[in-house]
Amino acid sequence: MNTRDLEAFVAVVESGSMVRAAEKLHLTQPGLTRRVQNLESTLGTELLDRQSKPLKPTAAGNEVYALARTVLRAVDDLLSVASPESEPAGELRIGMPPFLAEVALEKPVDLLRSVFPRLTLRVTAGWSPGLVQSLERASLDAAIVLMPSDFSPPETLHATPLAFVPTVVVAAHSLGLSNKPTTLAELSKREWILNQDGCGMRSALRRALEAAGLPFNVAVEAFGSDLQLSLVARGIGIGLVTPDLLERSVHRSALRIVETTDFHAGIDVWFIHGSLPGRLMRPVDLLRQSLNEVLTASGMAMYEERAR
Repeated sequence: MNTRDLEAFVAVVESGSMVRAAEKLHLTQPGLTRRVQNLESTLGTELLDRQSKPLKPTAAGNEVYALARTVLRAVDDLLSVASPESEPAGELRIGMPPFLAEVALEKPVDLLRSVFPRLTLRVTAGWSPGLVQSLERASLDAAIVLMPSDFSPPETLHATPLAFVPTVVVAAHSLGLSNKPTTLAELSKREWILNQDGCGMRSALRRALEAAGLPFNVAVEAFGSDLQLSLVARGIGIGLVTPDLLERSVHRSALRIVETTDFHAGIDVWFIHGSLPGRLMRPVDLLRQSLNEVLTASGMAMYEERAR
């Protein structure tokens, strides 16, 4: 089986077009078609539904596509072992929680694309515990995760603490809460507007309430800070947010920070990766450095400073 045939088929599936796939691989359209037909002949089955617009894989084609991507990635890894200093190519699979994707991803992606133009970036948004599991299964190459202060990275992974992200409790002015600092016990009488379970900020709050033997009542689980803050601004519940997202919010004027005497929330930012092929070592180092700069510029406390 020719890996070039696999490469042609993957390009067609991902572009949905013979024309665009041929352009991507710098082939003529007849040349690309022959490669796909060669693969179909070798496997003895049709891989593309040629009546669909855009082109879509058949049921068998979907299975072959997933396996072909795995094979092509393995070939890239084998080549990188022999020449780790060659220009990085193939895929870099990155995981990141939605919150960090909002505030810290744009510059690192731009930088990686400019320095390593042959590298395809595949970014997956997800909650931190799931991202760590994906790293352990090697379905991600690197991830940036938000974890409570008692988090211990798995020994099988390489982990670097990057920053500490403070969080503040917010409420609508219309709720009429006292301007004096309050306690966690008083806050526990209110309902919360939070991310789904798996969010690092939510986990830190839940653990603090459970440790104090206090109830944890969630009014609404809402994805994304904009939606959460809009609900908090309407007085549906109280929320938890980072200071920078609060200041950028269009709902800022309707919200106030609730000072607390016994709850000073925050989460740690970790950069974690598994064993990497040689071709990904430089891109991953650059990604870590760029994220470090973005987090510093955004006003997040660096981990080393917090530790002191």
